[in-house]
Amino acid sequence: MQRDPAREDTGKGSRSGQHNHLANAKSPYLLQHAGNPVDWYPWGDEAFARAAAEQKPVFLSIGYSTCHWCHVMAHESFEDPFVASLLNESFICVKVDREERPDIDSVYMAVCQMMTGQGGWPLTIVMTPDKKPFFAATYIPKERRFSLSGLVDLLPRITSVWQNQRDDLLRSAETITSALQPQDSGTKSSIPVASLPDEGFGELELQFDLKNGGFGDAPKFPSPHTLIFLLRYWARTGNPDARSMVEKTLDAMQGGGICDQLGGGFHRYSTDAKWNVPHFEKMLYDQALLLMAYTEAYQATRRESYRKTAEAIIAYVLRDLSSPDGAFYSGEDADSPGGEGRFYLWTVAEMEQALGPEDGPIASLIYGATGEGNFQSPEHGKGMNILSRVVPLDPEAASLGLREPELEARLKSIRQRLFSYRLNRPRPSRDGKILADWNGLFIAALAQASRAFDEPRYQDTARQAMEFVLSRMHDSQGGLFHRYFSGDAGIPGFAGDYASVIFALIELYETTFDTRYLSSAIELNRTLVTRFWDKEKGGFFTASESPEPLIVRGKEIHDGAYPSCNSIAFSNLLRLSRLTGDAGYEKMASDLSGSFINGVSRSPSAHAFFLCGLDLATGPSQEIVLVGRPGSGDMQNMITVLHANYLPSVTVLCLPSGESGTAVSDAALFTRGLVMVDGKATAYICSGQQCSIPVTDPEEMLRKLLAGRKEQKG
Repeated sequence: MQRDPAREDTGKGSRSGQHNHLANAKSPYLLQHAGNPVDWYPWGDEAFARAAAEQKPVFLSIGYSTCHWCHVMAHESFEDPFVASLLNESFICVKVDREERPDIDSVYMAVCQMMTGQGGWPLTIVMTPDKKPFFAATYIPKERRFSLSGLVDLLPRITSVWQNQRDDLLRSAETITSALQPQDSGTKSSIPVASLPDEGFGELELQFDLKNGGFGDAPKFPSPHTLIFLLRYWARTGNPDARSMVEKTLDAMQGGGICDQLGGGFHRYSTDAKWNVPHFEKMLYDQALLLMAYTEAYQATRRESYRKTAEAIIAYVLRDLSSPDGAFYSGEDADSPGGEGRFYLWTVAEMEQALGPEDGPIASLIYGATGEGNFQSPEHGKGMNILSRVVPLDPEAASLGLREPELEARLKSIRQRLFSYRLNRPRPSRDGKILADWNGLFIAALAQASRAFDEPRYQDTARQAMEFVLSRMHDSQGGLFHRYFSGDAGIPGFAGDYASVIFALIELYETTFDTRYLSSAIELNRTLVTRFWDKEKGGFFTASESPEPLIVRGKEIHDGAYPSCNSIAFSNLLRLSRLTGDAGYEKMASDLSGSFINGVSRSPSAHAFFLCGLDLATGPSQEIVLVGRPGSGDMQNMITVLHANYLPSVTVLCLPSGESGTAVSDAALFTRGLVMVDGKATAYICSGQQCSIPVTDPEEMLRKLLAGRKEQKG
């Protein structure tokens, strides 16, 4: 994939002028603000030392480079000399990229949610020189707008209170900081863990939008980890409503404007309840999790539309988010020349110009475009359309006098021509930094897709990306760096980086059966435990101990835009216990669960990925040990049957026949002594490290596997 320098987010500020302290930053977001008249500092000792010396409060602004409202606040306020003078005179100003420093973002986002009842980016915090907050907000306009106070009004008021009522602010900051401390982490609980998936499902049923799919009202986020949990819940219980909720949501999303109908991939969220009007930025983590959801749904339902949507996600990422070295960039902006979303919007006239007078009206009908437009925005005017496919082909074909196969072929041609036409537009900028955790999620998703779709290319791409992470983002002590940008790896890895990369390594092992991935997963998990495990109360801290501690050392279990590090680590530990037979992993998973169970029980549906782990922990779960010659036809037949079926609680090991002291047999002692039968690839179905009578027929293996699951449920 050739790099397009014109698309890179170089980070140059949109105004020229004297640089502040951000010129040498490695974050595209910070570099965007390097030309602001605001005297920004990056997070670090220099800023806080100056704040303490001058006895000024700290104005902290957190965002990310593809954030639309971050751009709006920057253009309105941070590029304005008058606002800059207010900030520079009375505050020490600090900029943080929430994607570079999720530990800082999580602490102060919790502050904002606690103080205001909401959160989002840009995140605005005012705090004392010792990092204790006393004011929180998200986007703030430059001047008063209806009920929103303007920055030019707020800043002088905050300055006045700081100068004249500082003791009150300091007491408030102490109270807020105290409230952030964990209250019940590590306490013993008698809550029945096995009931939490049922409770989570019950909550999701109440939240489900029966008309439009998804959960709650606008704005709507895809929340694919919730859909993955529902699929696992359906597989375990057979409850048809769980699967129906998933299909309704996936159908609505893949047909709505939140899905890029021409280029593949999904926008970050929908501003309406029907999934039709997106917020246009595209994030790598969304592509990863939605790829997992559509892949698992395809395995569960065999619906070809889910496979097509999954493959379109992959095509988008490989085309537009791939680095020349095979890793994946973080995302694309919502904005482009012409305004937010302009790259994706169409007028009827543009469609006819691209397609001609014959196919133009067909495209308008298929994609719901009208002369008046279906997207109203002051910066775009009338006549703009978001393309969506919310109805099936049958009525469209009938209205055009076409048979459905003919319309499908015509639609493919229309889509390709519209896509080619769109390539001539100025593109949104791309955030060119590479994050270990987001890459881990997408590598894991690629490995799953390779198995489900029997597509070796996806496996090869996942291998290449993992090689980049393990070679370019690996520190000298055996750990990970969080961020890679412009040839520089930096920022010590967070627990989420380790959890996501271990997740990817496990998925790669079960896809390739290359024991190097299993060995690397074990090694990285050892480092994760050493650097992040809470020895007193259990669970993983978000960040390792560092010389610049935050006001609280956080531990997260609640799922946000993507699963928490503890949710992912919980599943990883359980899977490693089954892949190796080492009960120590399961003991640690149990301790992790116990440290968070009180919080999870208050809102199980907000911890969907953790519930996926509970599904594996409480069973039934099984291990398949395949013994045979790697690459042989009979071994491949066994693997093909396993990959073709939806078996989310089955772990697969591959033991090369006749080899003693292999990485698998050394790691998983319970596999020693398992041999081929009659010279054929042989499957052992195990549960609780007890293995059944071996079988050599793939279909018999599947029958025994499914029968064993039914017996365990009973």
